[in-house]
Amino acid sequence: MMKDAFLPVDPEARLRAKALMRTARYGSLATNDPETGGPFASLVSVGTDLDGSPVILTSGLSTHTRLLEADPRCSLLLASVGKGDPLAHPRLTLSAQATRLDREATSGIRERYLRQHPKAALYVDFPDFAFWRLSILSGSLNGGFGRAYRMAPDVLLVESPALPRLGEIEVEAVEHMNADHSDTVALYATRLCHAREGAWRLIGLDPEGIQLALGDEILRLAFPQRLTRAEDLRPALMDLARRARSESAPADAQAYQAS
Repeated sequence: MMKDAFLPVDPEARLRAKALMRTARYGSLATNDPETGGPFASLVSVGTDLDGSPVILTSGLSTHTRLLEADPRCSLLLASVGKGDPLAHPRLTLSAQATRLDREATSGIRERYLRQHPKAALYVDFPDFAFWRLSILSGSLNGGFGRAYRMAPDVLLVESPALPRLGEIEVEAVEHMNADHSDTVALYATRLCHAREGAWRLIGLDPEGIQLALGDEILRLAFPQRLTRAEDLRPALMDLARRARSESAPADAQAYQAS
């Protein structure tokens, strides 16, 4: 019998997969073409809902929109980029069911998406554009040679009682941090994520961590513990700030970052 190529999902693999979902700006979307019976792949910009579900913005004129309307089953490939062999870097394949969202229900998603894709402000409100949420059915993480993992939706998505309230305060919290604590945001990136110096901005938060951006570069910084109450957000951010400012800040930032 052939040995199972998939490893048991461990915390590092889970962190890596979730970081890919939160930091990937683009992905390859595969849809089903009913005319040919074959797959159709296209490049799409990717954002996330608060729980980590991928979100895409499509035009009614695009082929993949027409195919999703006919068959909502799809697959999304997210990949980490870097130097050297692309196949040596992590990538995540998601099987999903796409749901077109009503404009009235997308205010929070719109704000999150535009923080990750600010140039989309030029067309996001065009009447033929719409957001789609990709409800994950399963995931397959390839973390490099010999490191493959099957993942269920509950491994990839965030479940927390804090989700509804965080959704209500996210915009205010992000704006406050960027306006009044930009120095702290920069320290999150440079001290805890070992990133380059620059005008880093906070672009997203959820019960498990935050996203930081500088230009097209996005980092994921995970909280040491998942938040179960929205009231725990401020203490969690303050704790990260203390760690970043301390000379004894963890040398291994992977405890808080997965990129």
